[in-house]
Amino acid sequence: MSHAHKIAVVLLSGGLDSATVLALARSQSYVCHALSVEYGQRHRAELVAAEQVAKALGAASHRTIRVDLGSIGGSALTDSAIDVPVASSATAHVAAGIPVTYVPARNTVLLALAMAQAEVLGAGQVFIGVNAVDYSGYPDCRAEFIAKFQELAQLATRQGVQGAFLQIETPLLTLSKADIILQGMQLGVDYSLTVSCYQANAAGEACRICDSCRIRSAGFAAAGVPDPTRYAAGSRPTPFR
Repeated sequence: MSHAHKIAVVLLSGGLDSATVLALARSQSYVCHALSVEYGQRHRAELVAAEQVAKALGAASHRTIRVDLGSIGGSALTDSAIDVPVASSATAHVAAGIPVTYVPARNTVLLALAMAQAEVLGAGQVFIGVNAVDYSGYPDCRAEFIAKFQELAQLATRQGVQGAFLQIETPLLTLSKADIILQGMQLGVDYSLTVSCYQANAAGEACRICDSCRIRSAGFAAAGVPDPTRYAAGSRPTPFR
């Protein structure tokens, strides 16, 4: 396959990290097919953002697949009976070091879907924006998880059995949020299009006080870059600790 026709599937949530990953893959001359998943999350604002990001960064295609992880529950992001932790209550919502915003098996499901699309498209790479520095304590954002899924990809697919290697790419794995932002800005990512908030409103405006908002805000501050996030009227910043 020529360098100009490398094919990749990029998992695109609509957030800051996945937008940066799409920009990185495009900068490496990949023909990128963006894949978003409506998994039962609290809001669709990030999926709307994903559509905008895919267009802005020149994805060859963008598909959204629906998987109802909300019917399983067990996460503040999929179960309305569980409150999203905010600054004043975050420590009360952590069990065994893993916060209630962890969605059981989410990245396993997302990677499996991306792996399936990669097989159909003949893609050699799947890109995902997991991060082991600002990863919020999620077990499926660790290098160990990615390594095991890489093994699975070779065992569970036709292309793997036939000797065609599918690489799981994690270019943000060891970067700080500030480093991710600086890389993205060099690549022309418009972060005002992205939505990271766990409880964004219907307009995609962020709450400022959930863990994701505070990590994102701290990242822009550490990078020395103005924060372009659209915040809900009346929301007040809370320092990240």
